[in-house]
Amino acid sequence: MAQNRSRRLTVAAVARGLLTLLSAVYPVVWYWGREQGLFGALALGMAALWLLRAVWVRHAPQRWLAAIVAAFFVLVYLWRQPQAMYWYPVMMNGLMLLLFGGSLFSGQSLIERLARLQNPQLPPEGVRYTRRVTQCWCGFFVFNGGITLALIAAEAWQAWALYTGVLSYGLMGLLLAGEWLYRRRVLRLNQTPANKG
Repeated sequence: MAQNRSRRLTVAAVARGLLTLLSAVYPVVWYWGREQGLFGALALGMAALWLLRAVWVRHAPQRWLAAIVAAFFVLVYLWRQPQAMYWYPVMMNGLMLLLFGGSLFSGQSLIERLARLQNPQLPPEGVRYTRRVTQCWCGFFVFNGGITLALIAAEAWQAWALYTGVLSYGLMGLLLAGEWLYRRRVLRLNQTPANKG
């Protein structure tokens, strides 16, 4: 019994790692592979990985989001719509916006929940700060999705691959680094124990 559970956890971890890796390189793989006959393999591979995530993830909202993405790739494959493959980064930004934005209407924002993993006794100023950070991420997902949509509308496929596969990750890194520096230098860690990570 324990061995079966351990095996399932290992398979889930491998699937999660593959999904993360494939999602990161997806734009470059699709841009290169669209002329190489990789449409079916990429669409079905992404569908399978997202379906595994939907089966193994614990939280219901994440399970539903994973199922939606899996269904997207299945439909794209069944309807033979390779052009729809460009919409994956837009959809991911939209889903992340739903996840982060939706948490603003719940008891705790997503960033607050993450902060409470390190500091369960989050003070009111920490709650306000994590809420602002969550709002910043929502703005980023709107901006990122908007740029991607504009590139799709312009049919600028090389720019699409460059932006979604490289530049958007750079912007994400800048946002993370900027927030970290702000926490460390402006908020002074000892005054804002909300974010010790």
